[in-house]
Amino acid sequence: MITSKSVTRACVIDGRGRGGGGAESGSGGARSRAALRPQPPAMADAPPEVLELNVGGVHYATTRDTLLREPDSLPAAALNDPDHPRDARGRIFFDRDGVLFRYVLDYLRDGGLVLPECFREHKRLAREAKHYRLAGLEHAVRDADPRPPNRERGCITVGYRGSFAFGRDGLADVKFRKLSRILVCGKVTLCRDVFGETLNESRDPDHGLADRYTSRFFLKHSFIEQAFDMLQEQGFKLTASCGSGTAGGAAELKPGVDSEENRWNHYNEFVFVRE
Repeated sequence: MITSKSVTRACVIDGRGRGGGGAESGSGGARSRAALRPQPPAMADAPPEVLELNVGGVHYATTRDTLLREPDSLPAAALNDPDHPRDARGRIFFDRDGVLFRYVLDYLRDGGLVLPECFREHKRLAREAKHYRLAGLEHAVRDADPRPPNRERGCITVGYRGSFAFGRDGLADVKFRKLSRILVCGKVTLCRDVFGETLNESRDPDHGLADRYTSRFFLKHSFIEQAFDMLQEQGFKLTASCGSGTAGGAAELKPGVDSEENRWNHYNEFVFVRE
């Protein structure tokens, strides 16, 4: 039998149920509203901070900020140009010297240039810097070049004859070497440029001709180390050397020569090159 109390009780129960269902609907609505909020971009869609480059087949990794360090440079322009060439893996491609690019990248990272002591490709690196539109790097490379732009290239050969001065105990007591003369062979202009006033040209018959070669110059001093220092200061590098020696018997000594040291003569040559 249905009474007013039972109807009221049923309505209360149904109202609670609807309230629970409304709460569920409310939570579902909250989730729907959260889904409509703008979400941060996924990592795959965000621009990468670490970039890979392909320079003449040599691969490099750097950051976006490094490539943008010089806004007017070619690397910065390539980064902002969607039509710039890329390789099969999507790396920015430069058809240039891949080995020398390491110095270009170092300059973009640090703003300075540090080259190894044996570096000898200043002209090539300056050309790369000009191509990448890095004027600061180009000037730094030219300032770091130890060779003046108009300095003459060439080869100079230095040779000397000498003997060893013995002590009282003969060979077991060699005191020092004695150099009779240091010979200089090469182009006349180069020899004069390196040795200056220390060069003796008295044995050279063609004093008036400068654009020629000679093997008749010798130095006014007998210090081979001084000659080497002068060559090094002018940018020459030792590339080859050779030596020979003779040991004669007592019967071979000339009349009037009684010095034991004349039995042990030697001749040495050193080839220096400036590029």
